[in-house]
Amino acid sequence: MLTINNIFVGYGDTVVVQGLSMEVRGGELVSLVGANGAGKTTVLKTISGLVKAKSGECRFMGENISGLEPHEIVARGLIQVPEGRKLFPGMTVLENLELGAYSKEAKKDKKKNLEYVFSMLPDLMSKNRNLAGSLSGGQQQMLAIGRGLMSSPKLLVLDEPSIGLSPLLTKTMFDIIAKIKLQGVTLLLVEQNVNHALGMADRGYVIEQGRIVMNGPAKNLLHDEHLKKAYLGM
Repeated sequence: MLTINNIFVGYGDTVVVQGLSMEVRGGELVSLVGANGAGKTTVLKTISGLVKAKSGECRFMGENISGLEPHEIVARGLIQVPEGRKLFPGMTVLENLELGAYSKEAKKDKKKNLEYVFSMLPDLMSKNRNLAGSLSGGQQQMLAIGRGLMSSPKLLVLDEPSIGLSPLLTKTMFDIIAKIKLQGVTLLLVEQNVNHALGMADRGYVIEQGRIVMNGPAKNLLHDEHLKKAYLGM
């Protein structure tokens, strides 16, 4: 579904991502893990068209999307839920959700997707008239994910969904992600919580200083000695 071929990405003269290649197959949950500053978010921004690669390419559903604008990539069904939620706090929960269905394809399924989001995230239904800025941190993250689901994603990309959440809310968030996968949505998850991210993934990639240094079945990575020492403190 998504293939990244040997991309180099940077800001000015600084190269952040160096020759990175990875793929996500239909129906998978793939986790990209690594330390702060390793280049995870830059990879996602490149996939979504927010940053252009200096070389290499990203292909989605067989099409080279490297030169497309973000709204064109969204229209093809590659949807990113950004780090920090990026909600509109002065708008209601419902209005934020409806903004997720702005593309031509998503508008067709707006009613069906709204029912799906409310069934998946019932807290949003009970608070649909509340301002987004009045929600708790966990509820705001649910809203950000709900807005992504309103876009009829073929591939849903999640950037640090557990950031700033308590351990209990973190577990709830990953339970929600597991439910979304069971509904057949393909997922790419970027997350610092390596145990959770790899524990629920089909496959994983470990990024260090802009390069993929390990990849394979997620369960195998969790048992790797280098990864245990570097990321799990074991």
